[in-house]
Amino acid sequence: MAKSGRIVVGVDGSEPSVRALRWAVRQAGLTGEPLEAVISWEYPAAGWAAMVPALPADFDPEAMAGRILDDTLEQTIGAEAAAAITRKVLIGNPAQALMERAEGATLLVVGDRGYSGFKAALLGSVGLHLTQHAPCPVVVVRGEADTA
Repeated sequence: MAKSGRIVVGVDGSEPSVRALRWAVRQAGLTGEPLEAVISWEYPAAGWAAMVPALPADFDPEAMAGRILDDTLEQTIGAEAAAAITRKVLIGNPAQALMERAEGATLLVVGDRGYSGFKAALLGSVGLHLTQHAPCPVVVVRGEADTA
């Protein structure tokens, strides 16, 4: 598939994803490529569902994910710059959603871990999967090492 000249960045609202977003915005500014911000969501596995209290009837996880994406973009880079970014809210596993969106992209950017990562891990499961299987080059943006 031909390259479409876009940079895809995974955003989940976590600090590592905010760092990845900032890096991707700077890179897009250097290359002139459009930026696409992606967030994904999925229902909890059946075993977890039994432990979660009943959700309100009007609960809309897709709308909530969209708000997280919109808020993170606007708080990180400002409303004007955020308006120029393509946004994708997808259902499914984050690694799979990012792999699919990265098809044909020139670059995929992610943080070193998201909300589901273990603090002690050097690289989260999504980042690890993407570095091994993504259809394009991957940049994993790391933060400062914990001193604790």
